[in-house]
Amino acid sequence: MSVRDALRSAPMVNDVSGLRMLKVGDGWDLVRTPAETGLLALAYLRAIGAMVGPVLYDGPNGRLYYAVRPGTAGCWDDLPVRHLSSGTWLIAPGLEQIDSWFGGWCELPDDDTLTDADTLRAALQHPYVTAAKETAGSDACS
Repeated sequence: MSVRDALRSAPMVNDVSGLRMLKVGDGWDLVRTPAETGLLALAYLRAIGAMVGPVLYDGPNGRLYYAVRPGTAGCWDDLPVRHLSSGTWLIAPGLEQIDSWFGGWCELPDDDTLTDADTLRAALQHPYVTAAKETAGSDACS
């Protein structure tokens, strides 16, 4: 089932219209990144023309979630990411909810496209992403 289809059938969170509870690991897993790193990686993926599946921006927690095929993310101990799979739930905005504070879907294809985990890993390790993150980090400390 695609993420878009899962959103249509997902239960609301405490009857709050617009927020849904998505069961992870049923057709797709998630890779959670810090927003700054994830947004740079997303820009890189778009620039190289990579197929990008659903990407959710979680504004309050400063995170991005990439949907990948189940079981393909493996162990990424060398990167600031977390792999979420079976037994995990994600509170996400429905199709109708986009909010500059809460965040929303950066990408939400109409089909079952998922981001390739190896391509995502390469993007997160690309010098464009790591250099920009280091530069931003050093400016924040000045």
